[in-house]
Amino acid sequence: MSVAHSHVGPWTLTDVLALPEDPAQRVELVGGQLMMSPVPGLPHQRASHRLDNLLEQAAVAAAADIEVFEAINIIVPDGLLIPDLVLVDAAAAEQATAAVPGHDVLLVVEIASPSTRVTDRKLKPSLYAAAGIRHYWRIELDPAPRVLAGDFHAGTYDETEHLAGATARIEAPFPVSFDPAVLARR
Repeated sequence: MSVAHSHVGPWTLTDVLALPEDPAQRVELVGGQLMMSPVPGLPHQRASHRLDNLLEQAAVAAAADIEVFEAINIIVPDGLLIPDLVLVDAAAAEQATAAVPGHDVLLVVEIASPSTRVTDRKLKPSLYAAAGIRHYWRIELDPAPRVLAGDFHAGTYDETEHLAGATARIEAPFPVSFDPAVLARR
């Protein structure tokens, strides 16, 4: 992205949203600095697609007035993040254009990849919490799929771990049940 090399000074939300779309990488903004990551690989994409389908089905069954999106811009107090999956209030999604404010997000899901593992475990949960996002899930694919479902309490996410080989029953933001192993199987 040659635009990034000619920019002077800290980046702003307006600067980042004005960048041309780049299918080869994701560009996020934290504290005036860009964070770039490559487009995820096939195991990551498989897990994202399968979890997207599971969440869509569970939302319909629960009559939840939400929309599920993959890799959209979320505005957080210190910048702009692009979670792997996002559940957004349907009315807010109707009004959104290039980005959704964090307060309209019910759940963010990050699927840890080798290039994003540290930010998914350390940096992003605190930024999502600061944005008031009530639920944060992290999917770990190695050595076997597992879901860490976090609910916001006292400024941080309390995580419950769900391992492959057993049914994960998660009640919020609406009930959904699945074996994390289905996120990786062919």
